[in-house]
Parts: sequence; structure tokens; C-alpha cells
Amino acid sequence: MSASQTTEVSEFCLEGRFINFVIKDGYKLKGLLLGTHEGESYIKLAKHLRAAFDLRLPPGTWLQVVGYKEYDIKKDKVTLKAERVMAARSEMARVETIAPVQEPPSIDNVKVKSAKTKATILVCQKSDCMKRGGNAVCQALEAALSDRGLEDQVTIKGTGCMKNCKAGPNLVMPDKTRHSRIQASLVPALMNQHFGDKSLSAQPENLREVAISNGKFC
Repeated sequence: MSASQTTEVSEFCLEGRFINFVIKDGYKLKGLLLGTHEGESYIKLAKHLRAAFDLRLPPGTWLQVVGYKEYDIKKDKVTLKAERVMAARSEMARVETIAPVQEPPSIDNVKVKSAKTKATILVCQKSDCMKRGGNAVCQALEAALSDRGLEDQVTIKGTGCMKNCKAGPNLVMPDKTRHSRIQASLVPALMNQHFGDKSLSAQPENLREVAISNGKFC
């Protein structure tokens, strides 16, 4: 029996609540877990979606996923592969759009826009950044958020490699400003820069140099 005879391919459309991303090797986005009325489903993401997804997508977001379902008759196994992911509206949830409305709908630039979405500080969790003080930076960030009463407004999220290992620890603030060589002692000034006194001249000299050299990235 040929491969085409052992595999059936059809389209699918699912709606459900986003549970979590499936990450391989600590940083490679492979798919997502979606909770539907039939239970939890693992859905692979097409390559063009993996690079577009905003990893700050909050759990519980109601999504509509469209793609192809492959059924391996011999193995009695079903594989779901997403080609498009959109925000969904249903009687159980209501969220704003994830991607700009296009004709046809596109997920090229996946964004989550929600009034309740927390601002997110992204911190590299790979070994080089951790060896250079990444753990201490995470602890200092948590303490700084607590001191400022920002725990309910800002969250800290670990990420895979940011491709700047020799300049670790690396982190990205909610406004997408990237900072490298950040140590725990610099965190209070960094928090003042982004959540308090935004005047660059008010920062300590060493943090000011780091901020000037890093700039922003998209």
C-alpha cells in the first residue's frame, strides 16, 4: 500500500482556549496546545507561523485555528498542522484580533491586543546568559516589580537564545528595547528608566552606556 493510500488529508477548523506553546530544545517553537470541548489538542505550527507568533500570547486566549489534518491509517494517528491562527469570538470568550484583518485573513504578524494583557519583560534563559548572572537578574527584576507594586501589571518570561551570547545577560523590556550586559545591580535603574523616571540623564553612568549602545529592535 502506497503512502498516499495510508494517509488521509483533510481540512480542519478548531476553536478553543490557548493553553501553552510547545517548545523544543528550549527555544524552538514547534506548536501549541489548544483546549477544546473535546479535550486538549496538540497542533503543529507551519514554518511561516513559528517566526510570526508573539510568545507573550496569554493562556486562556480564545483562538480559531485552520489547517490540515493528516490521518495515518496504518498507525491510527491524527496530526493537526495549523496554516492560520486567528482570534475567535464565541459565547465562551471574547478577545480582540490577533492579526490585522486582511483578505484573505493572514497571520503574518501575530499580535495580541487586549486591555488585560500584562506588559512582559523577556529574559534569555540559555546557559551563556545564566552563567553571566541571568538568575540574579531575574530575581532582581522580581524584587523590583514587587517594590513598585507592578506584579499585576508586568510579568517576567524566560526565552530561548537571543543570539547575543557574549554580551549576556540579555533582556527585552515591554517597549522592545533590548539590553545586554545587564547585572542585578543595574536593575533598579533600568526599572526607573522604563517605569519611573524615563530621563536618560537620571540613570547611573554604566546603565546609560548600555542603553545607548543597545537601542531598539523589532
